[in-house]
Amino acid sequence: MRYATTPRRWRSGTEPRFARSDLKLRFLLSVIFTPVFALMTAAFAVFAAVCFALTVFAAVDLYIVIRRRRVEL
Repeated sequence: MRYATTPRRWRSGTEPRFARSDLKLRFLLSVIFTPVFALMTAAFAVFAAVCFALTVFAAVDLYIVIRRRRVEL
């Protein structure tokens, strides 16, 4: 069984060998987007609850219409 080998390449850029992320930027983005995503989650939950309530309303109305049609026909 042959193992795949990756070809060795010479580094040609000026990037550090072990790049490290910018912790200040990551902190800033986390501070900004955590509340944004939390609000979006809450808005989606409210939207889902409204859709569920409308589905229940439509199902009850459909049941009433079917029952009345059976009685009247």
